[in-house]
Amino acid sequence: MNTTRKGSHLIAVIGAGLCFSVAGAVAIAQDQNAKPDNSAQNKNQNQTAQNQSSATSDRELTAKVRKAIIADKDLSTYAHNIKIITQNGTVTLKGPVKSDEEKQKIDSDVAGVVSRDSIVDQLTVSQ
Repeated sequence: MNTTRKGSHLIAVIGAGLCFSVAGAVAIAQDQNAKPDNSAQNKNQNQTAQNQSSATSDRELTAKVRKAIIADKDLSTYAHNIKIITQNGTVTLKGPVKSDEEKQKIDSDVAGVVSRDSIVDQLTVSQ
């Protein structure tokens, strides 16, 4: 590569880096302005993702529940990202959803994987 091409290549790389830096700074500024939907509530919860059992059966059950929820394309991104915590076959669902109908739809989807008696619904409807 000759000197002119090296210089042009270096300028292009620096320019691309600056674009990513500016875009990253804008994204960080936007994230700092946006308030999380349920962080205040999470501080007072004793059932967290850290409570997820490491037993193979519980991990497999969590994966099946997650697949059932993700497969439902009528659900919002909020619903697709709820927390699923499984302990001894009991599935706890936590997080914000868009509506009561969506909450009921999730319960129905999860009931297709586990019995309703094994579901603890702690979902909240965000306004």
